[in-house]
Amino acid sequence: MAQEKPPSLKELDAKLEAAQARRQGKSAKGDGRMRRGSGLSLALRIGTELVAALIVGVGIGVLLDSWLDTSPWFMLLFFVLGSAAGMMNVFRAMKGYDSSVGFARPRRKDDGRDR
Repeated sequence: MAQEKPPSLKELDAKLEAAQARRQGKSAKGDGRMRRGSGLSLALRIGTELVAALIVGVGIGVLLDSWLDTSPWFMLLFFVLGSAAGMMNVFRAMKGYDSSVGFARPRRKDDGRDR
């Protein structure tokens, strides 16, 4: 069997330069997390999270009010709970997007070794 010839250092250097150029091009546009069209999809997701939580909360409240004849107290209570749940869902959806615009860096777990 013929052994493959190892790539020359010039070829390796060219590949490294191409990889660095791709990496710098990607970092100029962001870290690659935000892609074209993702802003609209994120906005639709956030709107859906809020509206769905409110619909579920108010729906549960109306059902309990009609069942227990306590109108409008459970509807108001579950409206507030649904609003809080929607805000928590939005917070969870947005968590981590601050690092893409430079506000915070992702934390690394330290393995105890000195560098």
